[in-house]
Amino acid sequence: MKYPVLFLSLLLSACSKVETTPVEQWPHVANVSYAAALSSDGKYAVVSSVQDGISFWDLQQNALKYQWRHEEASDNLVLNLALSEDNSHVLTADQHTFALWRTADGQNVGYWQTDQHSIRDIAISNNGAHLLIGKSDNTVQHITLSSGRRLDFIGHTERINSVAMSPNGRYALTGSNDYNAYLWDTQTAQIRYSFTHPSRVTKVALDPQGRFAFTADSQHLAQIWHIQTGQLVSQLQMLTRQQVFSAVRFSADGRFLLTGAPTRNLVLWEVKTGREIQRWRVSPRVGSRPESAVVHAVAFLDAQRIISESSSGLAEVWKITNE
Repeated sequence: MKYPVLFLSLLLSACSKVETTPVEQWPHVANVSYAAALSSDGKYAVVSSVQDGISFWDLQQNALKYQWRHEEASDNLVLNLALSEDNSHVLTADQHTFALWRTADGQNVGYWQTDQHSIRDIAISNNGAHLLIGKSDNTVQHITLSSGRRLDFIGHTERINSVAMSPNGRYALTGSNDYNAYLWDTQTAQIRYSFTHPSRVTKVALDPQGRFAFTADSQHLAQIWHIQTGQLVSQLQMLTRQQVFSAVRFSADGRFLLTGAPTRNLVLWEVKTGREIQRWRVSPRVGSRPESAVVHAVAFLDAQRIISESSSGLAEVWKITNE
């Protein structure tokens, strides 16, 4: 038994170095943020907090461009944010309302209210043309703004946890408490592929280039799938039993996957093998005991740098050294 134990010890040792010092750091809210989203190119961020409302930032200048609110007279309780792949629009949602904003001038494009069922997650296509709303009544609503068409996907049998949509709005990936993730056609509501997990599917993501899908459950299984074939590409090689993901992003070249977690962890993975390449820990919220922070959003800046937004209210840039 000494050799497996030695191997495990070496493996743990190899993964034990965790970087905690960012290359750059900028405060985006005074205290704690509820949610955040980053553009794929890392040029823009949108952050939600109770005091400051919804803030849209130009990260190249670290300049605040716009501040939005759903309701002026009340505390901001926007818990879901989505930024279109082309950076043209932002979708924001609290429990029962969602709003669309144009990034060119900061103007509101539309404001809608759902039924009594709460909003769980959201996604938006390029040009703000299509909206995807995952709800607590097990349904996912796909909205085409130009025509007003609303399609309700009812393939899931339990509460929706996570949704994603292709940049053109044609395909949706949704994950639910029913242990399933479905890739489906938003024109017909027909399921293209089913990805079944042994526990609740808590996070899904799509590669904007149309190559990969990511699905993860509430325990220990996180997988990358080939969208064109539905076949498994790799499974993330995680050492701990329970890892929940709060942010996911594929690199532009399709070689890497970047994940964030509610445990401050920020991890770079190799798509082809699922092996961990490098790990960081974002700065904790001031005064939190034990020290904690949720990684809300992640993005690749270039081949050597990544960026994160966390509940500590900070945008942080990290260096890739172990590629």
